[in-house]
Amino acid sequence: MEKGFLEEYQEYIRKTGDRKALYKAVAKEYGVQKAIYPGSFIDISPSLVIPEVNYIDNFKGAIRFFKQMDGIQNYIEQHKEYPEACKIDFIGQDYTEPLRIEQVDLIISQYAGFVGQETKRYLKPDGILLCNDSHGDATLARFDEDFELIGIVSGNNEIEEGELERYFKLPKEKPIDLKLVKDKMKGLAYSAAAENYLFRKKS
Repeated sequence: MEKGFLEEYQEYIRKTGDRKALYKAVAKEYGVQKAIYPGSFIDISPSLVIPEVNYIDNFKGAIRFFKQMDGIQNYIEQHKEYPEACKIDFIGQDYTEPLRIEQVDLIISQYAGFVGQETKRYLKPDGILLCNDSHGDATLARFDEDFELIGIVSGNNEIEEGELERYFKLPKEKPIDLKLVKDKMKGLAYSAAAENYLFRKKS
């Protein structure tokens, strides 16, 4: 059984890329101890660098994968980069439905819809939303009064906190149509774009 989940995870990483360095940079910079990952599929890389992660996904493949929790936990314990015991939970449901979880330091949003909007109530004040703009999640956070853009993560996983005003601007200063973003579930073609964006939830 254990080999099955590991092969699946390694194949997933080969296809999508290993985001461990991304999660590590963010966890280190902002002292993240507890995170949720709505729409995680089988990306368990956050648990290698964050002691407590709750994965949330209603996809059958993810539900099946996380049934091998003993094997997953053993793998993380052997490869984690923090001294504490790892704590992994999985909730096999749609993240837009109510979740029975405590507030966390970090929300991870990667290619899974409007995660930041749907789950921000589970983020502590001053907590961090890490998201890309593949489905427009970063755009919605940028124009959400509950969030403040505090940085970007470059392609080589370096956090940059300066010159943020250049992001989320369309060529020729065209207005940004949030309804279009929501309807199409797609980010816009901005003049300057980053791989990932970091927002702080206002207290």
